[in-house]
Amino acid sequence: MKTVIKTKQFILRTFKTSDAQDLKRNINDKTIYRNTLHIPYPYKDKDAQTWIKKCQYRAKQKRPKVVSFVIVINNEVVGSIGLKNILWNHKAELGYWLSRKHWGKGLMTKIVKETLKYGFHQLKLKRIFAFTFPHNKASARVLLKNGFKQEGYLKKNVKKNNRFMDQYLFAITRK
Repeated sequence: MKTVIKTKQFILRTFKTSDAQDLKRNINDKTIYRNTLHIPYPYKDKDAQTWIKKCQYRAKQKRPKVVSFVIVINNEVVGSIGLKNILWNHKAELGYWLSRKHWGKGLMTKIVKETLKYGFHQLKLKRIFAFTFPHNKASARVLLKNGFKQEGYLKKNVKKNNRFMDQYLFAITRK
């Protein structure tokens, strides 16, 4: 299921093997690790290679449960966005990260907007939801700017670093 989304500011496309070094360099940030649930820190070469292979395998599936895009700016992989736990024609969970050098420029708001179009129109989803940690206020703002509504505050919803953590639940439904 190959897709490319191009705008003047960024490209969203499937992962390539050659993305490994950019991926490792830009994701290897303690703040990104702190704001996400499943990204390891430090992020190693093997982590990048394993992730890319997994994404490439999924991209070949006709109806994958996960769709992942790299975010490319100026020919450099600077982040990723995807939909997981996809229930076709129904719902999926949105997740994303962006390298720190691109924070505060409104880029992630635009990237999420394009991904929502893809999810609602290409995958025919009716609902897209996302979780954020309470300390990640920037991510919550990105979601709110894209029309998500906060649906809940989930106490001790996930475990990270042997610690139970709270999460906000946001969702948007197709109009």
